[in-house]
Amino acid sequence: MDTTKIVSWIDQAQPILVAFGLKVLGAIAVFIVGRWLINLVSRLLGAGMTRQHLDPTVQRYLVSFITGALNITLIVAILGYFGVETTSFAALVAGAGVAIGAAWSGLLGNFASGIFILVLRPYQVGDYVLIGGCEGTVLELGLFGTALTTPDNVKTVVGNGKIMANDIKNFSATPFRRVELAAQLAGGADVHKAIALLKEAVAKVPNITAEQGVDVEIMEFTEFGPKLAVRPYCANAHYWQVYFDTNKAIADTLGAAGFPVAARPVKIYPV
Repeated sequence: MDTTKIVSWIDQAQPILVAFGLKVLGAIAVFIVGRWLINLVSRLLGAGMTRQHLDPTVQRYLVSFITGALNITLIVAILGYFGVETTSFAALVAGAGVAIGAAWSGLLGNFASGIFILVLRPYQVGDYVLIGGCEGTVLELGLFGTALTTPDNVKTVVGNGKIMANDIKNFSATPFRRVELAAQLAGGADVHKAIALLKEAVAKVPNITAEQGVDVEIMEFTEFGPKLAVRPYCANAHYWQVYFDTNKAIADTLGAAGFPVAARPVKIYPV
């Protein structure tokens, strides 16, 4: 091969190689500086969230998401610097995001609801709640579901999406709670005497809060006779003990006072 041609090729390729080498060095420099800036932004975001007392789990996920998005942006920028068409790449990423979102719509919905629960804190671990149709003590707050221990000692996990789509009742949010009970009287019973006896008897049930007292009033009139609402107040931890003891007090008090058992009135039909 002619040496002159080889030298000519080298002379022609040298500017191209130099320009490409400079581009590679520039890309490496951009990548290093970009990574340093991304790490700096991640640290600043984490520190800011910590100062705002944001939940650590939420912090980790938000920082990871933002860091990943910035890394993708950096790579796309470097590819564009080399002249690579990034429009198709962006469309591919967007399409993949739509496909993943459609396939994982339920999980993503639970994840988004979990973020809101962790930020808004409608309940905490140890609270007694009614969420998503399930009642129990909160065992764990997760990003996809909340674990409860139900009154029959069964661990139940409720999806966060279902929780946020329904009403949330937190019974531990206040220092005391009202117990809802009823006492059915017969039609000819002395209502005022029954109310006085029940107020006195139920007030002696252990762990009832004396400040709120005991509410005993006529709730409604049924075909059996007047129905009394019996409502003592207690701390959430004593709810079931007060509930059952109050039922016993109602039965014992009305029975000892000789109140007749409420029975359906006999209907007499004409012959």
